[in-house]
Amino acid sequence: MSEKKNGGGGKVKETHGTYFIDERYEIIGGVRYDFLTSPKFVHQDVLGQLHLAFHASCAQDGVILLAPMDVHFDKDNILQPDLLYISKARSNIIRDGYVYGAPDLVVEILSDSTARNDKTIKKGTYERFGVAEYWLVEPEYRLVDQFVLTEGEYRLVKTWTVEDEIVSAAVPCLAVHLSEIFRRTV
Repeated sequence: MSEKKNGGGGKVKETHGTYFIDERYEIIGGVRYDFLTSPKFVHQDVLGQLHLAFHASCAQDGVILLAPMDVHFDKDNILQPDLLYISKARSNIIRDGYVYGAPDLVVEILSDSTARNDKTIKKGTYERFGVAEYWLVEPEYRLVDQFVLTEGEYRLVKTWTVEDEIVSAAVPCLAVHLSEIFRRTV
């Protein structure tokens, strides 16, 4: 809780629900989708572990970014993937503080509030705009669905389990031991 001064010089008490927080949203197909809640612990833990694994494998070969980072595909499609990778060869899509174009690889971590869109609308958008590889991470089941763009359509390469090491098709430097990613999930 914090206090701030109001226009009349007095103080106004704030609680968790009243802090000013910049709105987070995506635009998909010209429709605004608000992020209604902050991610839960398991989402953020898995995201952190993925970031560490990507960094350990590929930091020298490209750029690894975490949400919130706007990826502008066009004026009607501005998404914020949980994690994205852009190779050095394609780093020209980073300009003016944002990403303009398709990253090499995008990761979405499913949560109750985002799973439906991640599996349908966002997957279709990434496919249409040419994201070469898409990972859907399911922390509850400790699985990763790996999709690779083939002739303009996503093909499910494999559903990886906690015992596996996932190897990227689009990012040659990337191999991730899922036991490390899901080490604290139940």
